[in-house]
Amino acid sequence: MDSWKVNPRVFWTLFTPGTFWLLLFFLIPLGWLFHDSFSDKISITETQFTGTLANYIRAFDAVYLTIIWKSVWISAVATALCLLTAYPIAFGICFAPAKWKPLLLLLVILPFWINLLIRTYALIAVFRTQGYLNLVLGWVGLGPYDMLYNDGAVIIGLVYVYMPFMVLPLYATIERLDRSFLEASLDLGGSQVQTFFKVTLPLTMPGIVTGIILVFIPCLGSFLTPAMLGGANAIMIGNVIEDQFKAANDWPFGSALSFLLMYVTFGALALRAFLASRSKGVDV
Repeated sequence: MDSWKVNPRVFWTLFTPGTFWLLLFFLIPLGWLFHDSFSDKISITETQFTGTLANYIRAFDAVYLTIIWKSVWISAVATALCLLTAYPIAFGICFAPAKWKPLLLLLVILPFWINLLIRTYALIAVFRTQGYLNLVLGWVGLGPYDMLYNDGAVIIGLVYVYMPFMVLPLYATIERLDRSFLEASLDLGGSQVQTFFKVTLPLTMPGIVTGIILVFIPCLGSFLTPAMLGGANAIMIGNVIEDQFKAANDWPFGSALSFLLMYVTFGALALRAFLASRSKGVDV
């Protein structure tokens, strides 16, 4: 590709609209929230910048630490379930006949075509006391069970929503895997299990790390799924942030909590970059 200096007009024509959009609708609002995180609330609608760290310190109160810890373990469990489920799915798609791969990938991304709110309501219809799952269980003499408004429902909802974010990077990594390594391991006497843990898993580790980051971070900040499937029994940090901006109208504290999640995101991305630089496997 030619240097941008060869055709500066073309470069600036393509560069300016996206940069303007990013600046206006992302960086400026983000900078305002960062400013608010160091401010004090002086009235219902007004804040004053004081440079205080009180909002960040308040985030480490026991009640919020408990919610943060609960959010972390729920997100970790959901991410682990996504990984355990998505890995064989991605592997199966990669080794499927070429004519079936586009259709299988389409089935993976098909949920993105449906609004998240509608998909969540569909889960409620499945798991409620008089829902479809309890109806099926009733045919064999089981139930009904209370499957909604608990941590389990939230975890299932998060897995359902974010599964494609795990499948796609794993598929990209496995598809580019040199299969001669697998054949060499088997030819040298390695079993299928040994080949998987000593050859396949290390070579696909970049895709695994990418998938974990793409799933864990959105799960940690999720608020719609916990609110609808967990109710008051499964509040996550995303729900607390939403309440600060809406019900409590405490934007400085909500901004501080939001940026704490962003700091976690930056740390995860830094870890991803570090692992990618050390990895000898296939990167994505």
